[in-house]
Amino acid sequence: MKRRSGFVVMARLVGLVKPLTGFMILAIAMGLAGHLCAAFITILGGVAVLDVLGMDVPLSMGAVFACVLGFAVLRAVLRYAEQACNHFIAFKLLALIRDKVFFALRGLCPAKLEGRDKGDLISVITSDIELLEVFYAHTISPVAIATLFTVIMCAFIGSFHPALGMLALLSYVTVGVVEPLITSKVNGADGMKFRTRSGELSGFVLDSLRGLSETIQYGRGEDRLAKMNAKTDELAKDEKRLKRTSGYNMAATNTVILFFDFAMLFASAMLYQSGSVEFAGVLIPTIALFSSFGSVIALANLGSTLANTFAAGNRVLDILEETPMVEEITDGVNVEFDGARAEHVVFSYPGGQGLSAGAGDMGEKILDDVNVTFEPNRIMGIVGKSGSGKSTLLKLLMRFWKADGGNICISNENIERVNTVNLRDMESFVTQETHLFHDSIRNNLKIAKLDATDEEVEAACKKASVHDFILKLPQGYDTPVGELGDTLSGGERQRIGLARAFLHDAPFLLLDEPTSNLDSLNEAVILKSLREERKDKTVVLVSHRESTMRIADMVYSVENGRVS
Repeated sequence: MKRRSGFVVMARLVGLVKPLTGFMILAIAMGLAGHLCAAFITILGGVAVLDVLGMDVPLSMGAVFACVLGFAVLRAVLRYAEQACNHFIAFKLLALIRDKVFFALRGLCPAKLEGRDKGDLISVITSDIELLEVFYAHTISPVAIATLFTVIMCAFIGSFHPALGMLALLSYVTVGVVEPLITSKVNGADGMKFRTRSGELSGFVLDSLRGLSETIQYGRGEDRLAKMNAKTDELAKDEKRLKRTSGYNMAATNTVILFFDFAMLFASAMLYQSGSVEFAGVLIPTIALFSSFGSVIALANLGSTLANTFAAGNRVLDILEETPMVEEITDGVNVEFDGARAEHVVFSYPGGQGLSAGAGDMGEKILDDVNVTFEPNRIMGIVGKSGSGKSTLLKLLMRFWKADGGNICISNENIERVNTVNLRDMESFVTQETHLFHDSIRNNLKIAKLDATDEEVEAACKKASVHDFILKLPQGYDTPVGELGDTLSGGERQRIGLARAFLHDAPFLLLDEPTSNLDSLNEAVILKSLREERKDKTVVLVSHRESTMRIADMVYSVENGRVS
């Protein structure tokens, strides 16, 4: 995880506000006007006192009360409007950030996300992004409002005597800048630790839910629960530490404010004794300072919350700024499929997969000087032991990963120069584990072709030997498959994955153990379909079963990263 200072995180997050600059300016203007109304309600009270004492004041008692009433109503309206603007900005930006994060994840997938804790990713996408609402709704405009408000109030108090204006400036800077910075620095590591442990707990809970059957089967429920409680207790300790620091911060803020209030009273009284100011120069500046800490107190309170917010922002920026291992190609060439080949291909997975994996941090070599040719309109088989590199070769053909050496070509064109969209249109990839979304069977199938007709969907399912099974379900093709397709068996999910590939109707079909979860009868039906549908298609078939390889025109054997 990349470490960034609070200023860097703030600058990057503020940069996202550009599309909503107008609304932000409006929120700042209304917030500033609202704080001035609140401060001058008290100041006008001081003017009324001066009037009662018989001193010359610019407003009559009636005018003072009218202004106080008007400012009170205006303050309420402006406060509501400011918060409405801030939250409108916040939620619009959260939607924008989610869009950017999902776009970034799509670019990082699959190379940078293999091995990444999915629960932690869910925590970033949900709670971390949601926490940024605090920054956008309660940080950006308060900082701008406090800055402008400080300038105006220092000028107003300084109009009685420059020394009083400087003292007011010192008090505002201490409460609104110095204290939050100290608190944020003290809280910085705790905030990051809290967000990290929160992500770890989310991952553990998700893992526990998915493995609930195994946990019950082997009687590990108590052990799993104990670990979850331990993680929860650690998270609670971190949160307690953050809240305790927040409490100390509030106490320190109130103490500092009280100190500066008395300092203003003492300084103005000394100036009055020396004849530098009149009695109004004692009363009004003191009352003005008493009533004007609202905007900077909001900044002081941010000191503790910002540590958590910046930690969340840091985790979100890790995703937004991460460089994909495989960049999407949009300025390359489009080709018609006419065979594929791998020439002297060398490949090793990074030593640590995921966002932390660095370039050059390579692990064990998986493929070593691999040379294979996949001729058009043929079924090519690949066999080999588990871990020999069969699936990896298919991923390189899909350009999920980049080869460390050698060339992979599609239609005599290096795959690194073929536009990604064009490449995906030419290829269908069926893995051993078919992922199904929490949706209906029909919608899960249409992922392969969004505009597919019902007839096309059914034809694909017949080829995958799953049509009859679907018709027996209560809602047929509209039957929900449950989370991760858990209402279906492994074989049923696999056949739906094959139906997707048939529906996509790509000329280059990559099948990784496509019948591993099927019985002999269903495997025979699917192999028959492959043989019948081979026209204008090149099929790469990876399997351990000798029966599966009987339909192959040619079989490659992979062993120790080499092909023979």
